[in-house]
Amino acid sequence: MVEKIKNLSREDLLKLVEVYAKNWLAHDGCWFLSAEETHGMETAMDLDTKSWEKFAEIEAKRIKKEFNLPENGGLKALEEAFNYRLYAAINEQKTEWLDENTLVFKMVKCRVQAARHRKGLPLFPCKSVGIVEFSTFAKTIDARIKTEVISCPPDAVKDFYCGWKFTIEE
Repeated sequence: MVEKIKNLSREDLLKLVEVYAKNWLAHDGCWFLSAEETHGMETAMDLDTKSWEKFAEIEAKRIKKEFNLPENGGLKALEEAFNYRLYAAINEQKTEWLDENTLVFKMVKCRVQAARHRKGLPLFPCKSVGIVEFSTFAKTIDARIKTEVISCPPDAVKDFYCGWKFTIEE
């Protein structure tokens, strides 16, 4: 690690996390647009889905390891892991417990969708990618977790951009 980073203040480290997250998201967007321009929307969505499936597994494994989340930690471990996802630094998200075996995750503010709105573009139809991403992330945290989409673009936006229900049979 660069010595300069090691000596940053807490405030500057938090700023750096936000910069890294924004840069990562910008790269993801640039990659997708390039794939769409070169191969068309259908192929770009297929490639994006495959990419997110791999990334979600890698991200979940690293979070489990670095934050010592237990193997088969259930929905509590999943809720904790959501706090450490890369986009948690730049999006507004919340979780709600419906009962001891049901956790709901909502993306209240989504940087991607907000940027598209500012540019006058339609919502990015991320539902098909999100199903794979969130299912893979949850299963990597605990293989017993089942994922169900509540709503996600191209579905109409409610008081959140996307919502996911996670259940586990203990």
